[in-house]
Amino acid sequence: MKNFLTAIALTALAVSCSKKETTPTVDKVDSTKIVDSINAARTKINDSIRSKNHFKDFSGTHKLTHSLMNSSGTVKFKKIDGEADHYDVSGTITSGKNSLTIKGFMATVSDKHMNFTGDISESENGKPYVRKGTKTFMSKDGGKTYRLQDMVNGSGFVEYIDIHF
Repeated sequence: MKNFLTAIALTALAVSCSKKETTPTVDKVDSTKIVDSINAARTKINDSIRSKNHFKDFSGTHKLTHSLMNSSGTVKFKKIDGEADHYDVSGTITSGKNSLTIKGFMATVSDKHMNFTGDISESENGKPYVRKGTKTFMSKDGGKTYRLQDMVNGSGFVEYIDIHF
């Protein structure tokens, strides 16, 4: 009986200590591949949203006026690829000895506001004046005309620089 109990104990010990059969994990998917595919899809969606204008498209050539000059000039808005509401801007007005040149970058920030970053150079009767940095153009007539908000020139007089759409 002792031998019989010992044999059963050894058998139970051998069965309980043996390696269990493992199931193969062939169906398991690498989580980094899933995350990478989700990130790629999100990037594609974000890029498509970023490249679409949220406001009116101002691309093209428009009228540029200055209150102290008799003639008008033109300003060209060229849309920057892959950017929403961002334009490269350049334009000139010449009237006798007076001239104005605008060159820089324009970002439409609302229906009524555009931020210009660059240089606005003007020469009035041979006297040069340059505005540098970021300036705001604002519309009060529903987007037909945008006026530079930095209206005081180098001589201390008010002048109006307008872009007409």
